[in-house]
Amino acid sequence: MPYTTIKRSTFYYQAHRRETEDNHELLQTIKDIKQQNPGYGYRSVTDELHRRGIKVNHKRVSRLMRENGLSSQMYNRQTRKYDSSIGPQGKKAKNRLHRRFQTNRPYQKMVTDVSEFRYGSMSQDERVYLSPIKDLCSGEIVSYNIGDRPTTDFVMKPLIELINKRPKLNYRMTVHSDQGIQYQTNMWCQVLKKHHIFQSMSRRATCLDNAPIESFFHTMKVELYYGHHYQTKRGLIKAMEEWIHYYNEKRIKHKLKGKTPIEYRNLALEKVA
Repeated sequence: MPYTTIKRSTFYYQAHRRETEDNHELLQTIKDIKQQNPGYGYRSVTDELHRRGIKVNHKRVSRLMRENGLSSQMYNRQTRKYDSSIGPQGKKAKNRLHRRFQTNRPYQKMVTDVSEFRYGSMSQDERVYLSPIKDLCSGEIVSYNIGDRPTTDFVMKPLIELINKRPKLNYRMTVHSDQGIQYQTNMWCQVLKKHHIFQSMSRRATCLDNAPIESFFHTMKVELYYGHHYQTKRGLIKAMEEWIHYYNEKRIKHKLKGKTPIEYRNLALEKVA
């Protein structure tokens, strides 16, 4: 057994001092990451540290964030949701996903819905609507539309953009939505049928059947919308467009192995090509 003349107390003092210095440097880096990405939890922060070449355990990151008030506390707020299923009821499509949201194939399972965002003074009560289509493989928002009214033409635009963007693949695509009146129209159904796309719908008043897109709306509103007041329509739409770009191109996810949706989609396409 090696022998040393260093006192036990001196050894642990130096070790603790070194750990304190390392924690200080690590904490500064964590604060920098949180400043750029306020919505990151400890897992995403750990992934970003790894991307920067800093190898650290997620438990240590969690402890430092908790002790310094950096843990995410943003995701508890609930608010009234725009319900596109209110109105006349037409022909329904069956639920093909049955909450099986996992897939390793890009452009196979897509989900969509409509949500509203308000701006201006409380007396004006002005609003715009967002209709995104999300890929369940990568989490990418493949296409979207922002407009004044949630009409059938409004939701058709991102669908056509998705169809034009999708590469040729040896499997069919499913587009899942709620029972909104826009998704029951002949226009929506005929376009899906023409391009050999499966249509799927959630059960009525069962938001968990479309949980991935609901989760996206919640994340977007927490990071972009809650706590911010947009006076003008132009300012709100600009912020929405910039955040969706950030979400696709820069915001890493732990479930995507520390990659952004675009990075993960490109890797997945290489595997199925």
